Amino acid sequence: MYICFTQQHVPYRHTSHRFNDIILARVFSHSDILELSKHATVPVINALSDLHHPLQTLADLMALEDHFGDLKGKTLAWVGDGNNVLHDLMLGGAKLGMNIRIATPEGYEANAGVLETTKKLAAENGTEDVFTTTVASEAVKGSDVVVTDTWVSMGEESEYESKMKAFAGYEVNANLMSQANSGAVFLHCLPRHPEEVTDEVFYSDQSLVFPEAENRMWTVMAVMAAQLGKL
Repeated sequence: MYICFTQQHVPYRHTSHRFNDIILARVFSHSDILELSKHATVPVINALSDLHHPLQTLADLMALEDHFGDLKGKTLAWVGDGNNVLHDLMLGGAKLGMNIRIATPEGYEANAGVLETTKKLAAENGTEDVFTTTVASEAVKGSDVVVTDTWVSMGEESEYESKMKAFAGYEVNANLMSQANSGAVFLHCLPRHPEEVTDEVFYSDQSLVFPEAENRMWTVMAVMAAQLGKL
């Protein structure tokens, strides 16, 4: 068995079963994933693109199911950038019957198309309508899970100062967590920076970040095995 891991643009028209049984691609533009899947004759797994991060969501949901069991009816609150991690987490959460509440600063909202799909999934699964706001505490109120992510992603270093201003008030701290439901947990897909979440929350009993990180290994292995017909 041969597995191709790629992080750069390759001549996709030559990507076939001749060399690989499966392709796992971590790219910048989501259009690269689409082009790769168009030309490949073997399964293509999106390890990350600027629009989606499905493997991270599998690890997150596994951590939550290990902790809570059935997730239907639980409420997930996102506090931070409307990025690729949020996109798949809200899609996956809605599919499992979770209520979705999202707080993003003005100008950093989730992709409109992904949000619309999430709302349709929420309706199909009988959950609350997706709630969006620019106020972190409004999203966290009544939640069972609080999630954030890196504010300044790779390649956005020049935006650091402007993002620090835009995300003022979005730090996940003890006060913010206290507004969630009793027994609420915290997730962050790492790497974590102090401005995003305090040590008090990150290293607390509420934090599931380390089981979440470990699950990246198990879920990626499971996806690859499934695509190869081994499950």
